[in-house]
Amino acid sequence: MSLHRLTQIVMGVPNVEQTSAYYADFGLTPTNDASGSTAEEHQAATRTFSTADGGEQLRIVHSPRRRLVELGVGADDPDDLDRVAASLTQLGIPVHRTPDSVTAVDPGTEVLVRVSISPRVSQAATPTGPYNGPGTTPRLHERAPGILRANPVRPRKLGHVVLGSTDQETSQRFFQEGIGFKVSDTVKGLAAFMRCSTDHHNVLVQQAPVAFLHHTSWQVDDVDEIGRGATAMLEADPDRHTWGLGRHYIGSNFFWYLKDPAGNFSEYYSDLDCIVDDALWKPGVFEGAKSLYAWGPPPPPSFLRPEDLAALMTGAHTPAQ
Repeated sequence: MSLHRLTQIVMGVPNVEQTSAYYADFGLTPTNDASGSTAEEHQAATRTFSTADGGEQLRIVHSPRRRLVELGVGADDPDDLDRVAASLTQLGIPVHRTPDSVTAVDPGTEVLVRVSISPRVSQAATPTGPYNGPGTTPRLHERAPGILRANPVRPRKLGHVVLGSTDQETSQRFFQEGIGFKVSDTVKGLAAFMRCSTDHHNVLVQQAPVAFLHHTSWQVDDVDEIGRGATAMLEADPDRHTWGLGRHYIGSNFFWYLKDPAGNFSEYYSDLDCIVDDALWKPGVFEGAKSLYAWGPPPPPSFLRPEDLAALMTGAHTPAQ
């Protein structure tokens, strides 16, 4: 497909320094230091972070309430941008066109989406370690490689974002008919899993009473990296735990969710479904437990309905202390 990945997100939070420290612990690599010395400079600071394969993929900026400010989508060439601009215009969405980008705001999620000409991500394959099982023991007289790893976990790329929309149908049309995402699966009457790459989903838009960022999701090599990353995060602060370890049914990925100091969830994931030929994938419609997970602990109420949702609705969100 002409669209090929998420390039970058801009996350707005009331507490830039606290939230930035969290994502450094999470394994993203800081690429600037703009903390400022005065109170005004401190509030206006912008922090940026890179992943191992995706380059600079996270910017954290100040905002009165936590939200996703901007979502970047990579395209191959100017013809792709012309198509996006024309499709959004047909939907009645105002667009801004430059030689190398198209920007527009989705009214349901209030996110500015920037489609730009960007290089595709190149990822070196992760060697699969020897796994012993019934009738097969390729690993003899040695411990599993996964438990011997000592280096800090570093996410390979930004995988997807989940957004609350006050008008899910409009947001789905914006991403699907306007930007050019494809629907992989849906949750009946609630949400759509959409892709702009060969990953099962890059954006999930769900119906919500207020536009907000539910979570961001970051790819790691395998389930051992999920466990090691989450363990290190919880050793530093047990209150970061939200939900995991588990495996989703939609998308099939292993997961573990944690919560940043602004209230956004962040997910380590691995082994996500891959769709290369659209004709070979049949989108499903799910409800009940399968819409959430295949196995693992049940999701906590705070994951389904974030604790600060009422405050977000009234504009009374305050930074974590």
